[in-house]
Amino acid sequence: MSGSSSVTAMKKVVQPLWLEAGLNCVKVSQAAADLKQFCLQNAQHDPLLTGASSSTNPFRPQKVCSFL
Repeated sequence: MSGSSSVTAMKKVVQPLWLEAGLNCVKVSQAAADLKQFCLQNAQHDPLLTGASSSTNPFRPQKVCSFL
């Protein structure tokens, strides 16, 4: 392996490490607390928790029209 190809290969190895080193790390406990707080703040707008009104629910059962 020549010197320039070795340097190029090492740059490819080191570049992702530099990107990873620049990331802001957050503890899992803090991330979980933030997620819990977000969920509690937005629970009243979540149709899975509150239920969707029949007028705005696109998946409501369609009314069947029958002619006698």
